[in-house]
Amino acid sequence: MQKSYSESNETHKSTVSADWRQLVQRLLKAEMSRRGVKYQDLSTRLNTIGVNQSADNLRNKVNKGILGADLLLQIMYVLNMRRIERDEIVDIFSDMGKPFED
Repeated sequence: MQKSYSESNETHKSTVSADWRQLVQRLLKAEMSRRGVKYQDLSTRLNTIGVNQSADNLRNKVNKGILGADLLLQIMYVLNMRRIERDEIVDIFSDMGKPFED
């Protein structure tokens, strides 16, 4: 049986969302690695700005690539990330075997 357009479109959207979640995961793990920051360190740093997240909770969120924009910005802040470059996003997608098309 052939998939309907809406089923096919939903499958595509799900795949695209998974790709973006994987991008978030790779981006944050790379930044943490560059700075030698472990999940417990990240939890402690977030706590200093009033954000209470356990190391296990952070590990789960980062590994799944699912976190709110507020937590992403808070993590960027405590890691002292200045910006996310567009080219970096394109490179990560390319490394994932998902060339990002302009």
